[in-house]
Formats: sequence, structure tokens, C-alpha cells
Amino acid sequence: MIAVTGATGNVGRALVDRLLAAGAPVRALTRDPARAGLPGRAEVVAFRPDDPAALFTGVTKLFLYAQAVTAPLLAAARAHGVRHAVLLSSGLVQEGADETHPIHVMHATAERHIRDSGLAWTFLRPNAFATNALQYAPQTRAGGDTVRGVYADALSAPIHEDDIAAVAERVLLDDGHEGAVHRLTGPAAVSNAGQVATIGDALGRKLTFEEVDPAEAGQELFPYVEPQMLGRLLETVAQSVGVPPEITGTVENLTGTPARTFDQWTHDHVADFRP
Repeated sequence: MIAVTGATGNVGRALVDRLLAAGAPVRALTRDPARAGLPGRAEVVAFRPDDPAALFTGVTKLFLYAQAVTAPLLAAARAHGVRHAVLLSSGLVQEGADETHPIHVMHATAERHIRDSGLAWTFLRPNAFATNALQYAPQTRAGGDTVRGVYADALSAPIHEDDIAAVAERVLLDDGHEGAVHRLTGPAAVSNAGQVATIGDALGRKLTFEEVDPAEAGQELFPYVEPQMLGRLLETVAQSVGVPPEITGTVENLTGTPARTFDQWTHDHVADFRP
């Protein structure tokens, strides 16, 4: 049995689907099972850390997102038979990183707890998620052809959430990944303005990127970012202006299939951007 935390999230849901398709038994852990809408073949259980027997009995492998990780939870998992933890970490965790960045702090802390737990572990460190582009969806759904955003020339190599799930599937089902750190990216660099143009192509519209002064950017431009994180996020994006991003071949190396392009991601999510 494989337990998946964050089973209704972008990566978690894709992973549940993949594991079920591979014939693996899955326990999907979610805050609200009644609203999860997960496949019937998954065993859907309320994520209640105070009831570890319900979470972990019969489970040998565990997929975690950072916010779920605590030392007591890991100790309970190990006590109930879990042997291998796979963490969805962050590409910001690397040598020479700004260790005060809140995203780094959260994920590095989760990694440390897992290392100290006595469980075998594997860390997945993706850089930019393609789903971050959903920040533009409220504007495209409104019907206009101008999309406002910051740092038009900021570069990233966005990764499709299902490519992250594909790597997690292999790590959970195959041997030999214990103690490994896998850095994950999409296959090519694309600017913020380029992302908007690509979304427009998928919609059959010509979208124009209008650059906004970052000092004036607020929650209306970043509806999925916690307010206390916005300032540091803007600093991170500023550092990527004109700077070629890290690009790895990890997705293809581990799954045998090349990582999907941002163009492919937009076609998979085109309905999210339509009025």
C-alpha cells in the first residue's frame, strides 16, 4: 500500500491516477474525503495526524508534501510500518541557496525531519511549476486580450505537474531511489511574456503581456500566493530576468519519456483559461 498526502493537489491527484493505473493499492489522504472526487479504486482517508493507525496501517511507502511533514507524523508512520518516504520538495533547496527564503525554510526543514526519521527517503526538487501560469487565468477568463504581470523577460523552465507525478511513480514503484535527490524541470526556457503568448495560441487569441511595476503588484495578480510570501516571490522572479534557468533531463532519464513543453501544458489546461 502506498499512501499519498495532498491527494487532491495538482501533483497528488495525478500521482494517485498513475499508481492506480499501474495496479498499485493507494490510500489517498485528504482533508475532506467527501469533496475529494478521487477515483473509486483509491482508499480515501481523512488526513488526521492524530489517528496514525488509520493513515498508515498496511502502508509501506509514503508520498509527502512539505506542509504535511512533522517529526511526530514521521515517527508514527515508521511505527506503523512505513519504510520509504518520498517528499515533494523544492528546487530552491540547493547548495548556495538563500536559506532565509520562506520556501527554502519550509522544504529544507521537511527534508531534515525526514532524514532524521530513520525512514529511507527520496527528495523531488522541482523548480517552476507550469501551474504557476494559472495566475493569469482570471484575466484571460475575463475576456480581454491584455494580460498584466511582472517581469516580462523573467525566464523559467516550467514543469508539467504530471511529469512530477510520473517521476514520483517510478520512485515509489522501482527500487534504487533511496537516498536520491532528483531535480526536476521542464525541457526548455520560456519567459513570462512567452507563457502568455503561448496561452493565447492555445485559446486562439493574440494575448499581449503588459508589464506592471512590481511595487504595484498585489494579490489580484497573484491570486494563489499567500500574501506574506509575495514579496520574496517577486524577489525570486526578479533574479531570473534574462538568466537561463536550470534544465535537467531527469524526467526522461527516470520515466523514458521527455518532459512536456509549456505549450503541451497549456493545451492540457486550456479550459482553465477560457471565459
